[in-house]
Amino acid sequence: MKRRILAAAIIAGMFFFTGCDEHDRYIDTVSYDYTPPAIPTGVQTSNGDENVYISWLSNSEKDLAGYNVYYSTSYDGRYTLLGSTDRTYFYDNNLTNGNKYYYAVTAYDYDNNESELSREDVYGIGRPQKADQRIYDYRRFPNDAGYSCATFSVVKYNSLDSDFFFEIDTTGYPKLNVFDDSAIKDMGATGSIYDITSAPTGGWSPTFQEDCKIGHTYVIRTMDMHFAKIRIKSITADRITFDVAYQTIAYEEALRPGQKPGPRITFKASSARIAQ
Repeated sequence: MKRRILAAAIIAGMFFFTGCDEHDRYIDTVSYDYTPPAIPTGVQTSNGDENVYISWLSNSEKDLAGYNVYYSTSYDGRYTLLGSTDRTYFYDNNLTNGNKYYYAVTAYDYDNNESELSREDVYGIGRPQKADQRIYDYRRFPNDAGYSCATFSVVKYNSLDSDFFFEIDTTGYPKLNVFDDSAIKDMGATGSIYDITSAPTGGWSPTFQEDCKIGHTYVIRTMDMHFAKIRIKSITADRITFDVAYQTIAYEEALRPGQKPGPRITFKASSARIAQ
């Protein structure tokens, strides 16, 4: 009888210790993840009218849950959470055109570990734009040949408010013109007006004139040191149709910011304009 009791006790003990060993091994294999994802890279911005589009490169972590997007009024300032997404882009909507904001992105995983802020120096400035604007040949329609980018309006070609004007030259070729207190440069063929990110630092036309071509985007430096870009959509014998975007901050070269502004550019006065 004692042997049976002893055997039963031994067997029970074996089950007890075996069970504890399995439990301990299970606990050891379940550990909390304290490692945050990598810092997102490739952050860039694209300006729109009262909005900024922020994008970045995708992280590769298997436990990645999403991204947080932050903004600040300075690159090294305090950043405030703007929103979260599981995609690699985000829209900051309902901005006031002309206000500059710096953006940074973090990545977080399913255990709520969050990376540090992205390090790229990128900012966005909502700026106004208009589509399907139209001006005419200044030789035939001088009062409707100039365009004011600041007010998005048609003006007399040599008005003080005229930033550029259209011409069909004596050979029948279409031209875009600015006065010698301004500058213009053909940036080449583009798929859309968004393709040009910033004003050039050089290469402006020495004649203050460029050939006007459908599908080309042109950057204009106005007399008061604002930058604008226009993309030609159609050309007829007496007029052009174009899209236009205007940077409301003077000296700001970024037309789709993603970089620091460059040095200021000097300009000379002109007496070729007239007051209305």
